[in-house]
Amino acid sequence: MMKAMIFAAGLGTRLRPLTDRMPKALVPLNGKPLLQWQVEKLRDAGIRDIVVNVHHFPDMIIDAVRAHNGWGCNIRISDERDFLLDTGGGLKKAVGVDSSPILACNADILSNMDIRALVREYEKTGVSRLVVSERETQRYLCFGGNGRLCGWTNIQTGELKGTDGRHLAFSGMQILSPEVLRLLAETEEQKFSLIPFYLGIMDKAPLEAYVPHGYRMMDVGKIDQIDDAEAFAESLTPANDRLEFMRQKG
Repeated sequence: MMKAMIFAAGLGTRLRPLTDRMPKALVPLNGKPLLQWQVEKLRDAGIRDIVVNVHHFPDMIIDAVRAHNGWGCNIRISDERDFLLDTGGGLKKAVGVDSSPILACNADILSNMDIRALVREYEKTGVSRLVVSERETQRYLCFGGNGRLCGWTNIQTGELKGTDGRHLAFSGMQILSPEVLRLLAETEEQKFSLIPFYLGIMDKAPLEAYVPHGYRMMDVGKIDQIDDAEAFAESLTPANDRLEFMRQKG
């Protein structure tokens, strides 16, 4: 059974002043916090066992999850209030040694991702999948002709780690196999990012690119993006749900 983790421990400094009084994961879009958007997307894809890490205003997230009964999911909290662990360390603490694959995603990234299709693709081979796209950015993951991760590059500085290949931008979503989770648990570091970890294990455990068809995403990272983010979120909402939201708002 597929499980999920939502990274919700970030400080959200670029969303100030909103995040001076609430965690980034509870910043509302069209009446729903970012965390709820992610939980409902996972729930609608059949994933109901979810862990959420917390650090900034942790009790507010815990209270919101309890008040809404996990929005129909079984949500477990991984508490990082004493020490923020970054994505790799956060996943390591939250998951430990697990025999089940896990889908990990960020609380602040909205997308039209078909999660069921991603899960089906993973289940064909059991090889970890990194959701990537051809959008323009400065930093790319590099993939070889076999579709597997072989490096990372910053095209602005010319920095290259590993070997060069097809440049694809990481979306912040991935499905990790039990093999990768075992290597994660064996890592001696406590605070670290997932990307350097992936680069360090790519010769031991394969990580393959998954490029969704017609993929659209938005990183809700800055305060001046809120209006655009609400419009983007509305575009992802089924018509009947949009009508109900407008009725309640009116």
